[in-house]
Amino acid sequence: MIVLGRIVAPFGVQGWLRVHPFGDDPLSWKKMRQWWLGTDPDGDVWVPYTLTGCKEHGKGGVIASFAEVPDRNGAEAVDGYYIAAPRDALPKPDADEYYWADLVGLEVRNASGLVLGKVTGLMSTGAHDVLQVQEGEVERLIPFVAAYVTAVDIEAGTIRVEWEADW
Repeated sequence: MIVLGRIVAPFGVQGWLRVHPFGDDPLSWKKMRQWWLGTDPDGDVWVPYTLTGCKEHGKGGVIASFAEVPDRNGAEAVDGYYIAAPRDALPKPDADEYYWADLVGLEVRNASGLVLGKVTGLMSTGAHDVLQVQEGEVERLIPFVAAYVTAVDIEAGTIRVEWEADW
């Protein structure tokens, strides 16, 4: 399963939910008839929910409704749950677009070929996404923008960056 976002609050009294997406294009998820909800992003227990509505709300936010969540009480019961989907249910990303889950675990090398570590996660800062790169005890936060990320090769398992080890 690829974790897409997290439910952050009920929205209204009719069972709608406010969703914090972990990516750039959450409205493309409305093409999926089902979303899978679970309490542990790394767990194996994901329950399918039937999507009945999905709308943009605010800057980059989404609200969604499910057949299985008919009212505010139901929405409060799934507050904090993660949203995921199997790879084959997801829309195909465009060229130079990636699902965060595809980037986690990739080795990050700078222009000199020095290994800076592996991607352990990503953060959305509002302005842009940031790679969390870990090498031993050292964590680097590298903006995921073209000025710093020069190449992503999912097949080879690498990301090339314009970033020095002491930054």
